[in-house]
Amino acid sequence: MADLFDLFRQISRDRAPAPSGPVEWIVAGLGNPGIKYENTRHNVGFIALDRIAEKRGFSINRLRFQSLTGEAMVGEHRVLFLKPTTFMNLSGQAVVEAMNFYKIPIERVLVIHDDVSLAPGRLRIRAKGSDGGHNGLKNIIYLTGKNTFPRIKIGVGEKPHPDYDMADWVLGVPQEDDRKRIEQAIDKCGDILPLIVSGKLADAMNRYNGA
Repeated sequence: MADLFDLFRQISRDRAPAPSGPVEWIVAGLGNPGIKYENTRHNVGFIALDRIAEKRGFSINRLRFQSLTGEAMVGEHRVLFLKPTTFMNLSGQAVVEAMNFYKIPIERVLVIHDDVSLAPGRLRIRAKGSDGGHNGLKNIIYLTGKNTFPRIKIGVGEKPHPDYDMADWVLGVPQEDDRKRIEQAIDKCGDILPLIVSGKLADAMNRYNGA
């Protein structure tokens, strides 16, 4: 019986504290729903959110805003984590729905996504910018009319040949060496997140850009 009580106490310690106060930030990890896409280059945003949730002791499993969602406190800030189920090209629909519900300005929407212009595992943090050819970002910018949202770009590498189909590349699974580098970058997102939501974006950029 004592062992059972010890287990319950351990579970309580590992569980994230219940979120309180209004939602102040939205963190959207971009990807495609479904088992066939789980480990693809295009799904590193989903994977990053799952890793953050695992480390912080909460779940992203509630269906809202055309997304799987979860909430947690990041420092003193209540954050909504969003994995759009709209498929990548319509990611903005989910983001805008959540923004409108919580009256969140675009400047407090952090987007985590793959980037084919960066080597596997390289990170780049930006306060704003163009879509860079990324269809998920393109849809968010189109539906909000703004590009002034912070983003964490996770490098997945360029396609191996100019004639290689881009869709096939981003929907492919990285080879082991690249996958290890990408996973290392994904792990760093959990450390970058508190800096950004606490207003230390410049510190995050100085510390992690090019890491």
